[in-house]
Amino acid sequence: MTNTPNTTSFQPTKALLCLLAAALFWLLNALNKTGYSLNIDYPIHFVYNDTAYVPVTPLPRTVRVNVSGDGWGLLRHSWLPFQVEPVDYPVQAPLRASVINTSSLTAALAEQIKRLKVNYVVADTVDIAFDRRITKTIRLRADSTSINLAPGYAVSSVINVTPGSVTVTGPQRLVRGLPDTLQLKISRKRIADNYDDEVPLTQFRHPQLQTSANRVLISFEVGQLLSLPASSSAN
Repeated sequence: MTNTPNTTSFQPTKALLCLLAAALFWLLNALNKTGYSLNIDYPIHFVYNDTAYVPVTPLPRTVRVNVSGDGWGLLRHSWLPFQVEPVDYPVQAPLRASVINTSSLTAALAEQIKRLKVNYVVADTVDIAFDRRITKTIRLRADSTSINLAPGYAVSSVINVTPGSVTVTGPQRLVRGLPDTLQLKISRKRIADNYDDEVPLTQFRHPQLQTSANRVLISFEVGQLLSLPASSSAN
C-alpha cells in the first residue's frame, strides 16, 4: 500500500498577516531608536508693537527647522506641525530689522521643543521689513466735471458726499503719497433725474492699506432747463 505525502495548502491570508505583523514590529522598533534628523515647518509668531509699526512684506507663518531625536517625536512634529504652540519671536527695533536672527530663534525653539534637539534654522536668513504705521484723513469731493447730464438738464442742488472724508492707515511710505483731497468721478452717463448712488473707493485697494470706508454715497438733484419761447420779431 502506497502512502500519499501530506501537503499543506498555501494560505495567503495568514501569510499577509505575518508580513503585516513583521512590518509593524520593525516600524515600532525603528520609532524607538534615536539619532534621526528631520526638517520640520514650525509655526512662528512675531511680537512687535503693531499699533506703531506695520510689516511691508508678508511675515512668514512658519520657519523650517532641522531637529533630531527619536522616531516618535519626529513623527509627531512631521504629521501634526500646526497643532503646537507657535514660537514667539520678538522684533525689538522694527525699523532696523531686516532679517531674522537665526541664532536667537534657534535658542527660543530649543526652549519650546522639549522632546527634540533643535540643531539649526534651515534658512540662512529670512528677510523681514517694517515701516511706521500712520493714519491720514483724506477729504472726499465729487468731481463735478465728470458729471454727464442729458441734454437740457443741469445740477440744481449741492453735491453731497457721505462720508465727507476717509481715514487711511498703513505704511508711512504709502500713506504719505496719498492726496489730501480725492476727487470722485461719476461714471453714469446722460443723467436726467436726481442722482443718489454709491461709488467704490478703488484708489485705496492695497493689501497694506486699511480704510474707514470702502464706498461713499454721492447725491444731488437734477432739474430740466426751461426753454424760453423765441422772442417775436420786431415790427
